[in-house]
Amino acid sequence: MTSGAHRRSVAVFTGNRSEYGLQFPILRAIAADPRLEYSLLVGGAHLAEDFGRTAAEIEADGFRVAHEVRVPVRPSSPAYTAQSIADGIQAVSGILADAPPDYLLVYGDRFESFAAAIAATQMNIPTAHMEGGDYTEGGALDDSVRHAITKLAHLHFTTNAQAAERVLRLGEEPWRVFNAGLPTLDLARAGLFTQPDELIAEFGFDVARPVVLFCQHSVASECEQAAGQVRPSLEALASLAAQGFQIVATYPNNDAGGAAIAAELEAFGRRRLPGVRLVKSLGRKRFHGMLHLMGNVAAGALAGNSSAGIKEARAFGCPCVNIGSRQRGRLRAANVLDVDYDAAAIARAIRQCVHDPVFRELCRSCENPYGEGRAGERIAEVLATIPIGPGLTRKRLTY
Repeated sequence: MTSGAHRRSVAVFTGNRSEYGLQFPILRAIAADPRLEYSLLVGGAHLAEDFGRTAAEIEADGFRVAHEVRVPVRPSSPAYTAQSIADGIQAVSGILADAPPDYLLVYGDRFESFAAAIAATQMNIPTAHMEGGDYTEGGALDDSVRHAITKLAHLHFTTNAQAAERVLRLGEEPWRVFNAGLPTLDLARAGLFTQPDELIAEFGFDVARPVVLFCQHSVASECEQAAGQVRPSLEALASLAAQGFQIVATYPNNDAGGAAIAAELEAFGRRRLPGVRLVKSLGRKRFHGMLHLMGNVAAGALAGNSSAGIKEARAFGCPCVNIGSRQRGRLRAANVLDVDYDAAAIARAIRQCVHDPVFRELCRSCENPYGEGRAGERIAEVLATIPIGPGLTRKRLTY
């Protein structure tokens, strides 16, 4: 690129800590590409003290936050998500109107991202969507939101071949669809995570004893059952703590039902069980560092119902115990054990992850359906080179 040439502007919206961990490699690739520049829009749980105010971690990674997308905070209720989407549309549209970018990039299936996608597409701003075409039977609202964003968006970056095929079957034109792979694999490949020695020092881990990282969210379509669904998990963790397991439990997302899970976690923390640590957010580097630690240094497992267990843990050779229905139907590698909301079954599966050497070796060697770790550079290349014009925003169905 010659000096003074136009750099394409990419507004990137992030509203959630787990989403940002997946966006980090994309932001890193955009920032490194001289043909592109980013503008970071940060909202949702990133700005909430109750969820660790993770916007500070974004800045600590070296990214400049251009805009904070603030929406009113309301009590959790069935109307909470719908009202927050409306507030998000208003907030994002105001920001985009002041300085329209060449693209808006959104990730996944979060309601905050849905609001940003609605705002941008209604303003005729080319919108790129990462992780369309995924499928989960358990998160009914997640699937609906994800597919709705696909139908709004103009460019699609999928994490796997099955997802790319689903996007095409939704009627999207093939030239819009790129199977980039899962961005987290970029970080695993580059070793960009907190190293074991640092985590061992911070948490006082004894690597001769098992380690469990626990993260359980509410199921959108069953939010009123959230507290009851997490109690068997906490019962299992208590029994494992009594057996010498070291446990780090993190807070859930800010979805309806999340506050009920947080309250159960806080009550669990007040029991002051030996070896149990409760943290609001580990942040991207420490979270991925924990996956690496549990897969390669101390025998351990990620337990709960986070999509990170299904999509990210394999990149670090980490076993996963997936609890309940939230991730049912999602493509996964052989490192995942599925269990119901049953304390004995959860504890048994975690013990298998720790004590079964054959299974642990399988977790490190099984095929990963989400790529080989070059998603960020692939996405940046498309954004830098695809023609921008009326043809990009003029959607056509292929059926």
